[in-house]
Amino acid sequence: MIKKIRQMPLYLVAIILLLFTGLPFFIMINTSFKSQLEFMTSPWSLPDSFSFSNYALLLDTNFFSYFKNSLIVSVISVIIVIIFGAMASYPLARLKFKLNTPLFLLFMVGMMIPIHTTLIPIYLLTINLGLYDTIWALIGPYVAFALPISVVIFTQFMKEIPKELEESAKIDGCGHIRLFWRIIFPLLTPAVATVAIYNFIHIWNEFIFALVLTNSSENATLPLGLREYYGEFTVNVPAIMAALTLGSLPLLLIYFVAQEKIVKGLAAGSVKG
Repeated sequence: MIKKIRQMPLYLVAIILLLFTGLPFFIMINTSFKSQLEFMTSPWSLPDSFSFSNYALLLDTNFFSYFKNSLIVSVISVIIVIIFGAMASYPLARLKFKLNTPLFLLFMVGMMIPIHTTLIPIYLLTINLGLYDTIWALIGPYVAFALPISVVIFTQFMKEIPKELEESAKIDGCGHIRLFWRIIFPLLTPAVATVAIYNFIHIWNEFIFALVLTNSSENATLPLGLREYYGEFTVNVPAIMAALTLGSLPLLLIYFVAQEKIVKGLAAGSVKG
């Protein structure tokens, strides 16, 4: 009983955090089922009747084209970041050479570069490569700015992997390539899940590069496409909330899937003495 009383402040903090994080999501879903008039007259109340007209409206727009573009760009970018980030982290974490520390610091410096200062060079480079106004123009910048933090996460995680596993594999004649893919990479599940969640959320919500490097609605991503529901003098708030509700589903899905992978990865990566 005393233990439960001592834990009451923790439960109170958890409830407050739940309200702060869950209430906006509830308001978003609740508003998506209202008409524009009902939202203007009673924005905080429950809808009188749940209407799917806002979701039906999305079928008459390019919403699913924007959704598809964002999904393609985000998935491909995250896969590239995971593969190259893990490969770059292996020598930094497991091998000893003179440039080990300077290279690691170089990746950390990459985390400090303001994204907006690179817009003009990347814009000119994209035009010269003939990739302007294509979804493929977005993958390069997304991967480049996601690699530094990903390399830091992978490197720190690899350093915690017992060296006995590596030494046993080398005794059996395993080279560095096989050692990485057969031994090290399968143990990186928690780090892979962390990198995937972090970068997918940032890439999915990214706006400025999509605005600068694309020009047509066919190649626009979801953050750009939401502008379609903004008029010159009015804003269709319920339609925007419906679009945001559908747009947030991949984020929730990847979070719950990756969260389970983190727990499984921690159990699989443990070493029994």
